Formats: sequence, C-alpha cells, structure tokens
Amino acid sequence: MTFGEKVIEYYAQLEAPKKLPAGVEVLHPFIEKPVMDIVKQYNDKYFNDINARTFLIGVNPGRLGSGTTGIPFTDPLRLKSELNIENDFAPKQELSSNFIYQMINALEGPEAFYKQFYFTSVCPLGFTKEGKNLNYYDLPALQKALDPYMVEQLKKQIAFGANPIAYSLGMGKNIAYLNKMNAKHKLFQRIEPLPHPRWIMQYRLKKLQEFIALYKSTLE
Repeated sequence: MTFGEKVIEYYAQLEAPKKLPAGVEVLHPFIEKPVMDIVKQYNDKYFNDINARTFLIGVNPGRLGSGTTGIPFTDPLRLKSELNIENDFAPKQELSSNFIYQMINALEGPEAFYKQFYFTSVCPLGFTKEGKNLNYYDLPALQKALDPYMVEQLKKQIAFGANPIAYSLGMGKNIAYLNKMNAKHKLFQRIEPLPHPRWIMQYRLKKLQEFIALYKSTLE
C-alpha cells in the first residue's frame, strides 16, 4: 500500500473516543461521504508513494479547518485555491490554514512539501463545547480521558512511515504533552517545537515573514 492508501484506510476506520466529560462534543467529519471523497483525492494526489514523511503534529482539528474538510490545517478556501480540490463546503477560512499555505509556498509549494511532510495532530478528531473549539488540554478531565486513545492513534499513523524526528506545532502545552508521551512510549527519536500557526496569526502577525522564515530554515 502507498502512504496515501494507508492514510485513507486509517480515516475510513477511525472511531471517536468514548466516555468524554459532559458537554464535550466530538468533531468527526470522516463519517461524511463528501469528506472521505476529499480525503481520497488529497492523499491520492500528494501521498501516492511508499516514502516515509516527517510528522508535523498539531493539537486537534478545529471547526473551520480539518474539522470541516478532513485535511489537516486546510480550510475550504485553501482546499480549492492551493490544492485545486473542488468542494462544496462553506467558503470559510481558518487562521492556521492561512499561515500554513504561505509557509508551504515558501517551501516550493504543496507538491514538493507533501513529498516530505505529513500533518497530523495529537488527537485526530476535534472537540467543541458550547459551540466553541476545545483543545484536548483545555480540560484536565478531557486530556485524561483521551490519553490512551491519542497514544493508540499516533502509533497507528507512525506505522504509515515516519522519520525519526518530528515537530510539534505549538511550543507550550502541546510540546510538553508530546515530550511526556514520547518519553513513555518512544514514538520518535525526538520532537522539536515550532510556534503554533494560529498563535502567529493572532498575536504576531506583524512578524509573519520572520516566522515563515523560521519554519523554512527549520524544515529545510
């Protein structure tokens, strides 16, 4: 099987975690046929080989990005404009996706980028509470409930073919959790932190080009 075929099969079989804290809703776009059609197009296009990838690990999907499209760090607008994948999703944009595709284009574009890198998240599914995005670490009870599930899901994806060094998209709680997980389960040789795209776009927009250059120099 190609790397992409493994990804498609993984998401087609992905089940939601159970016994979550009260009020927490799961974003599971992969149960929708239009989403899985997009997942297949994307992976057939960019991962149609057996090569290993360097993992770039985010937090968990958000409502306006992969929580809608099924494609990590890719909102409906970039799905069409950057990846040339037609879709019927509401044409909304997400801050992280905006940064990611500016960064990808600085690294020779999607075709070259995805030959080397694979986006995923600590948790492959996202969460909301009272209609707002929820990170896995926002509620201690949620993180505790998800811990075995997140380890299992990351191991399954590493089996697609992962390079020994990975990157955390997030320099605070995400890298702290990943390092703790990695120390226990020996998933990667090491995990290096990079600033989270949303944090850059929300709080450091004036230094956008500096952060794109940081990503570029690190990942090259």
